[in-house]
Amino acid sequence: MIEALASSGRDQADALTAADLLASIRTSRQAENAEAARQLDLAARWADLHPPESIHSAASFSVPGCEHEEPIAGPGTPLVAEFCIAELGAVLGMSTTAAKRLVGHALELRHRLPRLHAGVQSGSVPAWRARSVAETTIHSSPPLTVEAAAFVDTQVAAVAGRVGPAQLDRLVAEAIKRYDLADADPTDDPEDGWHHVDPRHATLNSEDVHYAGTMRFEAELNIADALDLDRALAHGAATMKALGSEASLAVRRSAALGDLARTQTALDLFALGGRAACATDEGGRVAREGRAGVSRPDLPHAREVVLHAHFNASPTPAGPILDQTGRLEEGQRLVLLDEVKDWCTDTRTKVTIRPVIDLNAELTTPAYEPTTRIREAVILRDKTCVFPWCTRSARRCDLDHVVPFDAGGPTSTSNLAPLCRTHHRLKTHSSWHYDTTAPGTYDWTSPHGHRFRRDPTGTQPIDDEPPGIPRPRRR
Repeated sequence: MIEALASSGRDQADALTAADLLASIRTSRQAENAEAARQLDLAARWADLHPPESIHSAASFSVPGCEHEEPIAGPGTPLVAEFCIAELGAVLGMSTTAAKRLVGHALELRHRLPRLHAGVQSGSVPAWRARSVAETTIHSSPPLTVEAAAFVDTQVAAVAGRVGPAQLDRLVAEAIKRYDLADADPTDDPEDGWHHVDPRHATLNSEDVHYAGTMRFEAELNIADALDLDRALAHGAATMKALGSEASLAVRRSAALGDLARTQTALDLFALGGRAACATDEGGRVAREGRAGVSRPDLPHAREVVLHAHFNASPTPAGPILDQTGRLEEGQRLVLLDEVKDWCTDTRTKVTIRPVIDLNAELTTPAYEPTTRIREAVILRDKTCVFPWCTRSARRCDLDHVVPFDAGGPTSTSNLAPLCRTHHRLKTHSSWHYDTTAPGTYDWTSPHGHRFRRDPTGTQPIDDEPPGIPRPRRR
């Protein structure tokens, strides 16, 4: 069937000339731009239907966790009732964050960038160009006033939105300067401005992970610290070479930095902290603990890194064999089995192997708070927040009782689901509700009756006609 459809599509394409194809795809792009412009208009109108006055309970402004008014665009744009964004995103098949960005762009264009907005609605400016400008003016630092945004709008609209990121940044900088929005910067003082600048930092670029299992670490140090570190790395690299390492100097210096992180520096700091504390302890308790080698609870461990690696096991007559490639929960990255073996064989690394949890087993506790084992089972089963289209890691989520605990819902794996804080509040304080239809499968219903199924494969709309739900009357 699929081959027949593909063949039919190719036959239709072959029947068109090159000129016809170009004209057809241009018409398609124009229709796409027109629909994108229409979506921006509808998103703004959706915000119009949900001003702060539409929030049902006036007390919600002072009750922690309840719905509140949400500023989602620049100064001068109307506020929006927070919880309306999630339903719009669910219907559009996007996350709440993406829907918030869409509505924010629509309001920014309509209220602060009217010339650009008019260009979008007339078709002379593609919606994606206008949204890139709106994104920049919304998140400008310092914030652009209405007058400063109007200046940017005039300049950009004059060229039909055809500005690149660098040009746009220069326009925003000019608006900030022209309208005197920036606070006085003491670092601009040519004589002693350096007193106000401390460029030191040590930054791990955790998003830049190489398939070989490396990350980029950048730092700017005090001169003395930098020279000391350089000598320590040179010594570590030389030691590795003397012990038979055939790696390049750059690789040995990198490995020496890892060894330094695990051993000498942390131990020296620990001892120093212990000596300092001993001098201030009147009763001598800390001094006795220091002499006895007892750990100081207020100082960090030399190395404590928690990684969650998942590998599939293939059954064989000789026993299960792990696949060579697995998944690292941190950053959703691939990880090689050989890398994990190298980490585990380092004698200075503490390795904790947790027991395998049967995700099909029902775990329960009579208490309200789930046990560590129940929490781990729910996290491994669902992986992310289970609200439609949300992808926030389950390890950073609350565990919600699907049937409330006060209503008799048990604290068990079958009645718990991970919800990020935003969607946990949404479920608690709005008319969104959901049910568990199978382990790891949840059917959600929005305030206007739209239904969505969230399961291990993702989110799918349930094609039911939403019932006619009357709009709530404003108070």
